[in-house]
Amino acid sequence: MRFFRSLLLFLYFIFYTAPYATACFIAFPFMNADRRYWMAVGWCRSTVNVVRYLNGIRYRIEGAENLPDGPAVLLSKHQSAWETVAFPAIMPRPLCYVFKRELLYVPFFGWALGMLKMVHIDRKEGKYAFASVVKQGKLRMSEGAWVIMFPEGTRTPVGKQGKYKTGGARFAIDSGAPVVPIAHNAGHVWPRNSFIKYAGTVTVSIGKPIESAGLTPDELNTRVEAWIEAEMRRIDPDAYSDADGAAGPRASRRSNAQAT
Repeated sequence: MRFFRSLLLFLYFIFYTAPYATACFIAFPFMNADRRYWMAVGWCRSTVNVVRYLNGIRYRIEGAENLPDGPAVLLSKHQSAWETVAFPAIMPRPLCYVFKRELLYVPFFGWALGMLKMVHIDRKEGKYAFASVVKQGKLRMSEGAWVIMFPEGTRTPVGKQGKYKTGGARFAIDSGAPVVPIAHNAGHVWPRNSFIKYAGTVTVSIGKPIESAGLTPDELNTRVEAWIEAEMRRIDPDAYSDADGAAGPRASRRSNAQAT
């Protein structure tokens, strides 16, 4: 049954994403940037609802009151594709992802992404690439969006800790925005590189903003890492129960019982 439901989700992505992206291509030229974003987020919301009823993947949010009423840089744990899809659907403000320019050439997904106001990195710009990211990000935040990054860079397995890169901290300091750290355990229900999805509840924990003023990138990055990793061990203690931080087979598929 789990395989069958995962297969249905795969078919959903094939037969829903392309027509939805096509509809975006047709409608976007007649919309402003804000309406384009929320139309694209409609796909994210649809997907969150589909995986809830089809695969039994629910979520709950802790610390929503910590989200600021102003510019912010969200730095999140990265375990799964779930958070990439779900965060735009559950956050109260537009999110601006930072991504490699090469993604713009991915059929449908990249094409639609290129018509939205995101921040892209052009590696060909060399030492000027980061300055371009800061310029784009500050503009997006002035328009009311939050910039979001995954400091670990790639998805990490449940119970593991990746190397936290300083790019997000550097961006926050250069833009003058506070950092909001986010922990979650989505890797249980949507493991990286896994076709099978597992029923359960994702806990998304949002920390208090960390002011970037007066800190070096390393200092800010260390504070973000310390909060996220401590919070991961609070919301998902079984995954970190082993001394070496490895999760056992049962722990890697376990999630909370509450639904949202």
